[in-house]
Amino acid sequence: MATELPLIRRIVTGFDESGASIFVEDGVAPFKRNPARPAHRAWPVWATGKLPVPVNDPDHGGEVRGIMPPIGGSVLKIVDIAPEPGDTVERERALAAERVRVRNAGLNPEPGVRRDPDGPHPGMHETDSIDYAIVLAGEVYAIMEKGETLMKTGDVLIQRGTNHAWSNRSDDYCRIAFVLVEATR
Repeated sequence: MATELPLIRRIVTGFDESGASIFVEDGVAPFKRNPARPAHRAWPVWATGKLPVPVNDPDHGGEVRGIMPPIGGSVLKIVDIAPEPGDTVERERALAAERVRVRNAGLNPEPGVRRDPDGPHPGMHETDSIDYAIVLAGEVYAIMEKGETLMKTGDVLIQRGTNHAWSNRSDDYCRIAFVLVEATR
């Protein structure tokens, strides 16, 4: 069984009363678990309001309810993706159950997000954003409507609003950092 990765440490800088740079926060970043996917963890590490944002603007992470960043802003999320079952029959059963769960949860869960559970993978979705996806640990398949590629630690994918999904077919967790910036079509 795969071991969960360690918690994310968030360190935030700022300025003191005299204008000197200081550390204003150092601790575990808050994270969320989706009850439908309890093995996954997601950290909305930091979000900005509308760009350009003042350097002393506070975290807007509380405005992030799903995938999309705050309107006109950006969000840094770190996501731990659990391995999919290795056994082919068990994997197909899990993916079929995920397709049903996604359909029941809704194909348009929030503005700017569209899900396509009947695509090549039940996690297929597209967002009105430019996403920078950086694999921090492990490996994961990035799946498009036509094709897929294995990403390993250190690889970066620039996601430009295309329909896509993530599939962890290894025996260990994969940790990906995502920076999402709102975009238009």
